[in-house]
Amino acid sequence: MRILVTGAAGFIGRMVVEALAARDDLVVDGQPGQIASIIATDIAAGPLADLSARHDRVCAIPGSLDDPDVLARIRENAPDVIVHLAAVVSGLAEQDFDLGMRVNVHSTIALIDACRAMSHPPVFLFSSSVAVFSCPGNDTISETTLPAPMSSYGTQKLICELLVRDASRKGFIKGRAIRFPTISVRPGKPNRAASSFASGIIREPLAGMRADLPVGHDLRLHLASPLKALDGILVAIGLSQDTIGVETTLTLPGTSVTVAGMIEALSRLAGPQCAALITPRPDPAIERIVASWPGQILSPRAESLGFSANANIEEIIQEYMDGSQQAGR
Repeated sequence: MRILVTGAAGFIGRMVVEALAARDDLVVDGQPGQIASIIATDIAAGPLADLSARHDRVCAIPGSLDDPDVLARIRENAPDVIVHLAAVVSGLAEQDFDLGMRVNVHSTIALIDACRAMSHPPVFLFSSSVAVFSCPGNDTISETTLPAPMSSYGTQKLICELLVRDASRKGFIKGRAIRFPTISVRPGKPNRAASSFASGIIREPLAGMRADLPVGHDLRLHLASPLKALDGILVAIGLSQDTIGVETTLTLPGTSVTVAGMIEALSRLAGPQCAALITPRPDPAIERIVASWPGQILSPRAESLGFSANANIEEIIQEYMDGSQQAGR
C-alpha cells in the first residue's frame, strides 16, 4: 500500500512518517496490508529531504496543495491512505483569514478532488480539532454536542469535517475526521496556535526557561500527549468504513485538567523551582479563544471504537520528560 502524509514536516506529521517507516504492515479499513511507500508532502522542503534521506520507503513531494504539479503527482501515486495534517494553526488562522481559508479549507477541497480522479477511494483521515466546539464557561460537553465554533480555525475545521462526510457518502473517499484534543507537550519552539501555552508552561520550565501564562489558573483543557495523538491516527486508519458508518467525525478522548493542575503536576515531577518559572501574563485575545473551548468532552462512541485517553496529566508530562532525556543522549 501507498500512504500519503500531508503536513509531513510538522511535528505530528514527522511522528506519523517516522512511525510508518519503522513498520512493514498496517491495518487499513479493517484489513492488514504491507506498506510499500510513504509519500510525504509539505511546503518545507528541508525536513522532507531529511525524511526521505533516512528512510528508503519515504518519497518527498515538496510544495503546497494548491500547486497543480503537487496534486498531479499525488494523483499519479494514487495513495491507498491519506493522512491530511497540513494546516494553519488557530492563532494564525484567526489573524489571517485568507491564509486560513486557503490552507485549511481550499487545500482539503483540492485533495478530495484529486481523490475523485483515482481508480479507488482511499482511506482519508482528516485532522480536525476540539476548536469546532464552543460552550459557556469552559464547560463539560459530549461528543454529540452540536459544534458551534467561535474562531476562524474552528469554523474552517468544521467545514472540512462536513466535506469529508459528504465525500464519503458519495464514495469518493473512505473518510474519517478525528477531532484532536489540545496536544501537549509539543517539543520545539512556541507556534502561533492559541493553545501554544499548554505546551510552553511545561516545556520551557523543564528547560530552565521562563514561560508566560496568558490565561487564568482555573481554565480547563482537554489534553492528549503526542504519542496518544499518534495512536489515535493509527486506530482511525484501521477502522473499517462499515464500523464508522455515516457519521465519519470522531471526537477523541482526552484528559481534562485545569491550568493549575498542570502546574501542580509539573511541581511534583520536576520540583517547585521549575514551576516557579511560570509567570502570569494575561492575553485577552488568547483567553477569549480558548475559554470558549470545552474543558472536558465525554466521548463514549470513540472509546467503544478503541480510542483512549492518557491516564492523567502526570503521564503526559512524564512522556515529554522521558522523550527529552532520550533526545539528549
